[in-house]
Amino acid sequence: MIAVKRVLKYGILGSTILGSGYSLHANDYNINSIALVRLANAGFAIYDIAWTYKKQLYYKDWDKTSPEYIEQKSVCHKIAAERLLKLIRTNRGVYIKVGQHIGALEYLLPSEFVQTMKVLHSKAPQNSVDDLFKVIRQDLKKDPLELFVDFETEPLGTASLAQVHRAKLKDGSVVAVKVQHPYVRGNSIVDMKTMEICCRVMAWIFPDFNMQWLVDESKKNLPIELDFLNEGRNAEKISVMFKDYKWLKIPKIYWKYSTDRVLVMEYVEGGQVDDLEYMKRHKIDPIQISNYLGVLYSNMIFVNGFVHSDPHPGNILVAKTARGDTQVMLLDHGLYSMLSDQFRYDYSQLWLSILRVDRVAMRQFSEKLGIRGNLYGIFACMITGRPWEAVLQGIDRTRQSTDEKKAIQNETSMVLPQIADVLEHVDRQMLLILKTNDLIRSIETTLGTQNRQTAFAVMSRCCIQTVFHQEQAKSKSEWKKFSLKLRKFIIELKISIYYTYLWILNLRLWS
Repeated sequence: MIAVKRVLKYGILGSTILGSGYSLHANDYNINSIALVRLANAGFAIYDIAWTYKKQLYYKDWDKTSPEYIEQKSVCHKIAAERLLKLIRTNRGVYIKVGQHIGALEYLLPSEFVQTMKVLHSKAPQNSVDDLFKVIRQDLKKDPLELFVDFETEPLGTASLAQVHRAKLKDGSVVAVKVQHPYVRGNSIVDMKTMEICCRVMAWIFPDFNMQWLVDESKKNLPIELDFLNEGRNAEKISVMFKDYKWLKIPKIYWKYSTDRVLVMEYVEGGQVDDLEYMKRHKIDPIQISNYLGVLYSNMIFVNGFVHSDPHPGNILVAKTARGDTQVMLLDHGLYSMLSDQFRYDYSQLWLSILRVDRVAMRQFSEKLGIRGNLYGIFACMITGRPWEAVLQGIDRTRQSTDEKKAIQNETSMVLPQIADVLEHVDRQMLLILKTNDLIRSIETTLGTQNRQTAFAVMSRCCIQTVFHQEQAKSKSEWKKFSLKLRKFIIELKISIYYTYLWILNLRLWS
C-alpha cells in the first residue's frame, strides 16, 4: 500500500472544505488561526517583554558603560528573545518569517536575539500531511492518489510559509512538493497589522527599539512569497540568467502540477552548504564552494540586479556529480531583490570607495543611498560586517577573527539607535541586500573561508564592470567610450596585480 492511502481519510471533509470558499478553509486547522487569539498571544508577549526590561533593566539609573549594565542588558535580551521565540512558535506563519529575518541579521541586531532566532531556519513547526493534502485537493482539484504513486510523510524541510516533501509522479519522476501551510494566507493580513502595532508599542516604550523597517519590508514581500507560481518563474529566470555556470543547478519546475500554493519541482540531493562533515566525506573543497557563491552573488548584486535574497544554509545544497564535478544547488526562489541601475551604480561605487579606504567617496555614495552625516561610518560597518578600525585599515588587508565578530556583536547594542536610524532612511533596495550579505558571511564564517582574497577580487571586477558599463551608456562620444574602456582595462590589470601580491604576502605570512 502506497504512503498516500494512509492519509486519505477525509474525503467528505475535503469536499466540504473545497466547496466552502477560500475564506473559510484558510483558517480551520487550529485555535491559533483565530485572529483574536493570535492578537492576544502577541499582546501578552509584548507585555511580558516590556515588563522584563522595566523590572530588570530600567528600575535604576545605570552607568551604561559599566560591565554590570552590559551584563544585565544581555540577560534581558536573552529573556526577551526566548519569549519572542515562544510567541513565534505559537502563532507560526508570518511570525516565523519575521523571526527568520531577525536570525539572519547577525551584524545588525543584538546577538541574543540573532542566536535565539537561528533555530527557526531549520526547526520551524510543521503541519501534518493531512493538512497539506487538503491544500493539494483544493488547488489541483484532484485526489493526491491520482497525482503521486508515493508521498513521503516526513518532510524534507519545513519553513515559515510551507513545507517540502519527497514524492514520485505517475511517470516515475522523483519530485519535491512544496505545499503552503493552510493557515498562512488567511492570517497574513491580521498578523502583519498585529506586528506593526506591537513594534510601535515597543518603540514607544523603548526608543532604541525601532523595527518599523522590518514590518514595512515584510508587508511588501509577503504577498510575493505567498505566490508559488512567481517562485517558479523566478527559478526559471535565474536558471537562464546563469546558464553558463555549469556548476550551478536550479531545479526544474513541473508547471502541470503547480499552483500559487503548491509547487512541484525536480528533486535534488546534496548536503547543506554549511555541513563540513558532508563536504569532507564527499571531498568537496569549502574554498571552491565559497568562490562559487562569491562569483554568483557578486554578479547577481552588482551586474544583473536580480538577487536571490534568502541564501540561508537550508536553501543551498552542494554535491558531487556523477562525473566528479562539484555542484551548487540553489533552492527556494520565492524572494528576490530587483535592483535599479542607479542603485547598482551607487552601491558599486560605495564598495570601491571602501576597498580604497576613501572616506570622502564613502560619505558621498552613502548619501546617494539615503545615509546622511557621520552615519556613513556605521553604514560601512553594516555593509562589510567589519568594525570601523578594520575598514580604515583596509578590509582586504586585515584578517577577520572570532574575537572581532564577538566585539561587533557586543558593540551593536551600544549603537542601536544609530543602526535603527540607518535602517529607517536607507534606500529600501538596501534592506534585503543587508540580509543577503549577512547570510553569505555567516556561511563563509562556518566554512572558515571569510578571509579569501578572491572574494574581493571578484567583487571589485563586478563593481567596475557595472560602473564603466553605465558610464559608457551615458556617453555619446566615441572617444569618451574608448577612454573608458582603456581605463577599465588598466584598473582591472591593477586589481589583478594587487590581489596577486596580497595572496603571495598572506601565503608567506601563513607559512
